[in-house]
Amino acid sequence: MSAAVTTVTTVVLAKAPVPGRVKTRLCPPATAEQAAGIAAAALLDTLDAAAGVPGGTVVAITGVRGEAVHAAELADRLAGAGVVEQRGESLGERIAAAHADAAALHPGRPTLQVGMDTPQASAELLGRCAARLSEPGVDAVLGPATDGGWWVLGLNDPSAAAALTDVPTSRDDTGDRTLAALRAAGLHVETVEPLTDVDTADEAVVVAREVPGSRFAAAVADAFAEGWGPEEVPA
Repeated sequence: MSAAVTTVTTVVLAKAPVPGRVKTRLCPPATAEQAAGIAAAALLDTLDAAAGVPGGTVVAITGVRGEAVHAAELADRLAGAGVVEQRGESLGERIAAAHADAAALHPGRPTLQVGMDTPQASAELLGRCAARLSEPGVDAVLGPATDGGWWVLGLNDPSAAAALTDVPTSRDDTGDRTLAALRAAGLHVETVEPLTDVDTADEAVVVAREVPGSRFAAAVADAFAEGWGPEEVPA
């Protein structure tokens, strides 16, 4: 990875992959247990990618980790990261709190936030996002998602995430509204490449094909092996 990459705190916003609590839009064709397995795989792959970015990782998590699919492996991976509980009512409040908590654990560092819905976001890609954040005059980076949301947010000043507390989420204009809120706060924002968030079965198969050999691809293939044509199930 290039030496020009800024040392950042990578913030992973996550939900414990408990059956019936995550990825419910995958059911059917997946069962609740399979959907949680897909979520667990996505989270573990994301944690691996975050670990490959210079600096520390902070995981802002909610849910009962002991009831999660792959709970032991998740606990092992979290042991190597800073872990904070999500706080706040709205998603915007939880995002702002996650950046603030990350800044408290690693003072003086920029933050780079991802979720657990884009397991195709590699360490290399996250590193490129951090590099964009280090360019002169850049205050923030934002990666749009193909559903109208966004998948990555980098901030040279983590407290700037407070600008997002009132931005409505889960809408097809959330990404545009987020960009507008950051710019209204006086930030120079650079956008990076869009990615597909995994919410539906079709999206899961599309993304799994982008990351063959990953935990995520294996979990998707296991869940959708029945009822899907062989050309549709990832290898």
